[in-house]
Amino acid sequence: QVQLVESGGGLVQTGGSLRLSCAASGRTFSTYAMGWFRQAPGKEREFVAAISWSGGNTAYADSVKGRFTISRDNAKNTVYLQMNSLKPEDTAVYYCAAVRAIAVVTTERPYEYWGQGTQVTVSS
Repeated sequence: QVQLVESGGGLVQTGGSLRLSCAASGRTFSTYAMGWFRQAPGKEREFVAAISWSGGNTAYADSVKGRFTISRDNAKNTVYLQMNSLKPEDTAVYYCAAVRAIAVVTTERPYEYWGQGTQVTVSS
């Protein structure tokens, strides 16, 4: 069982930056691949970024590539999402998720555990 708690969301102006954190419980965090997803009002949840269990491989949605960076610190049981050059269309609730896997996982269905989400609002 893994419990995930996101933090770091907030209100930021266009072009600004935020860093989201996702703290995981449990001793086996390093055996889980992690992902970030987001859901904007009236839209389906979508993939944002993912990282392998070791942190050696990452993947990004085209819409955030070059602006967002996912990373993890297995010693701290935490995964991060650094978001730069934010745009109003990045406004959404951001969720972190965990799946017992070695490789990067970019689709939603395999993920077993989800956080409660953190709101990110980018004003124009």
